[in-house]
Amino acid sequence: MSVRRTLVIALATLTATGLLTACGSSDAATDVIRPEGQKDTGINIGPDQKRIRGEKVDSIAAKVPEAIRERGTLRLGASADASPPLGFYATDDKTRIGSEIDLATLIADTLGLKPDLQEVSWENLFVGLDSSKFDGVLSNVTVTEERKEKYDFATYRLDNLAFEAKKGSGWKVKAPEDVAGKTIAVASGTNQEKILVDWSEQNTDAGRKAVEIKYFQKDTDYYLALQSGRIDAYLGPSPSANYHVASAGQSEIIGTLSGAGDGVQGKIAATTKKDSGLVEAYGAAIDHIIQDGSYAEVLKRWGLTNEAVEKSEINPPGLPKTEN
Repeated sequence: MSVRRTLVIALATLTATGLLTACGSSDAATDVIRPEGQKDTGINIGPDQKRIRGEKVDSIAAKVPEAIRERGTLRLGASADASPPLGFYATDDKTRIGSEIDLATLIADTLGLKPDLQEVSWENLFVGLDSSKFDGVLSNVTVTEERKEKYDFATYRLDNLAFEAKKGSGWKVKAPEDVAGKTIAVASGTNQEKILVDWSEQNTDAGRKAVEIKYFQKDTDYYLALQSGRIDAYLGPSPSANYHVASAGQSEIIGTLSGAGDGVQGKIAATTKKDSGLVEAYGAAIDHIIQDGSYAEVLKRWGLTNEAVEKSEINPPGLPKTEN
């Protein structure tokens, strides 16, 4: 099932239960999804994206290895499993759209190359890098110390998690004590689950109430639970939470934290095979689109302004290796 069809089903489910009818809508005529009643805002999910484009910068393009310059294309891997707003299908069920596609296009434009985006499963992104099938990957890849042994990274976005609560909750989350005694949903087996369990343990150790953790695997389940009051908040990836807030208008972000938890800020990066000769070009291209404002336009368009970076970093400290 495509992400677009999943989105349609989710919207239909919420409308049927009366939870979305007064809060959000999808305008089929204009391919825009927006909170109900707002005519001057919304997210274009149609195939005609009117995508922001850049221009070649010769000094940056010169950093690209000669063989790739002569080929004229930049072969970039993208995860077929990505979800809104990072990468998903438009209303025609065949055009791939999203923030990662927009940024990849801007980077390729700056390098004077035609973007050749190829969708594969998550694990095959790295297989493609290892075999040199891909010149790079822009698909929400987090910098980790283990990955740095095989790949080079040029950062372009923060890796954050977000607490999403019902609109008007009047509640903010900055530390473990802010979630003591609350009922919070999370997906099982995720890093955010580990963080939430750790925060709950910190609370009980300090004599505060534990967090009641609920598990949902489908977006529609936590949307319904949030609006019905069965949970106080949901902790999930910041991009997805921001997209839901912007498109449905039912909820709000009440706190964010690094996807790595305490100690290190997680960072998302353009990823290339180690010593491929491309990482400096990627970093320079990212810095250029940050400076010319097109980067900020893309993030604003997809509701990701709070994940912006001021400049690209080459191989920064990553998430530490996990102990076996």
